[in-house]
Amino acid sequence: MANSSNFAYYILFLFLSSILFALQVNSTSRHVLNNHKGFKVSLKHVDSGGNFTKFERLQRAMERGKSRLQRLSLVVNFATLSSKDDSNVKSTIHAGNGEFLMEISIGSPSESYNAIMDTGSDLIWTQCKPCKECFDQSTPIFDPSKSSTFEKISCSNKLCEALPTSSCGDSNCEYMYTYGDYSSSEGFLAKETFTFGKVSIPNVAFGCGNDNEGSGFSQGAGLVGLGRGPLSLVSQLHMSKFSYCLTSINDEADSKSSTLLMGSIAHDDDKNIITTPLVKNPTQPSFYYLSLQGISVGDTQLPIKKSTFSLNQDGTGGMIIDSGTTITYLEENAFTLLKKEFSSQVNLPVDDSSSAGLDICFKLPSDTNNIQVPKLVFHFEGADMDFPADNYMIADSRMGIACLAIGSSSGMSILGNVQQQNMMVIHDLDKETLSFVPTQCDKL
Repeated sequence: MANSSNFAYYILFLFLSSILFALQVNSTSRHVLNNHKGFKVSLKHVDSGGNFTKFERLQRAMERGKSRLQRLSLVVNFATLSSKDDSNVKSTIHAGNGEFLMEISIGSPSESYNAIMDTGSDLIWTQCKPCKECFDQSTPIFDPSKSSTFEKISCSNKLCEALPTSSCGDSNCEYMYTYGDYSSSEGFLAKETFTFGKVSIPNVAFGCGNDNEGSGFSQGAGLVGLGRGPLSLVSQLHMSKFSYCLTSINDEADSKSSTLLMGSIAHDDDKNIITTPLVKNPTQPSFYYLSLQGISVGDTQLPIKKSTFSLNQDGTGGMIIDSGTTITYLEENAFTLLKKEFSSQVNLPVDDSSSAGLDICFKLPSDTNNIQVPKLVFHFEGADMDFPADNYMIADSRMGIACLAIGSSSGMSILGNVQQQNMMVIHDLDKETLSFVPTQCDKL
């Protein structure tokens, strides 16, 4: 009887030990995710190391920026038409492209890739073997068969349902993302371990693209979406706060990198911080919309109609902040007023050669140290953004011109990355706010 009792205690001990071990394993798994307040990743401009002058960099970036403006406008217009369609077709066009690359590592063992950081879309994706069609990239294409942590996502997964366009193939979730310039990525949704800086995070959902066409992504090996939707890196990691700090396009030193901060390490405790609410657009929920209420040049507030930058009920109009668009684009009526007032306050002859590709340029005098430019202030809801001159005037003594780094758009306005340079730009999705802190970004 004693032996039987001892055996029962032994079985009970093994059972409790197994439960304790399982709890410890589960706790360790959570510890991998929760032990980190966030992580820091260096960002590299796509033209870094290209030995370009600042104006050449600006012109190259503007060409991409014009393409992105067209894409973003197409995204919004397509979504607006889709929302009016009785068939409830979801928008399947996305912005894509971008100006900054972030280094990520994928798999176990991990392989490093440079991916485009995009605050204007959600899906994380890279090119995968075996390729039906893949564009050239500087690093080897990701091979899922060589990773011990790769796992396909089933069609019943909620993330599969979050895709705007998906289908089922052998019970696997298949996707297709089409971009405004007819570039596309097609493949299947999977889970994998991603490493950002020194932090590895398991089970990140991403698109494994084996049919990728077009020229829209030649800068990197894929894309990391930082939008507001469920598929984005921000949403998947449940890190409701992130920030980035972009170095100046005027900086001749290409070696200086920008920075992305994810999680609670995103700085928001500076005394110089200014904060404005984020606005949601039901037809385009991934974009970060702001309430721009007016613009001042010098001491003059422009007579812009209050409705000019408003988000319309059909989802058109409004202003987004975007890391992937180079210069700021303003609704054409507002830009016309800005151009007229700015030209009247700058005591320099206008340069009409358009050699820089910008709408407002001035001829520089021989003594470029005494140039006076008017202040430029954007009045957002609850926050006045008083830009440093370097964030809106781009000068080149060799070309003998100085230009206003702002352009005209039809409909939607965009706050571009030149205007955001040397600012910590903090997105807080819990508070639904966007904050700015003047920061020397190359010192982070």
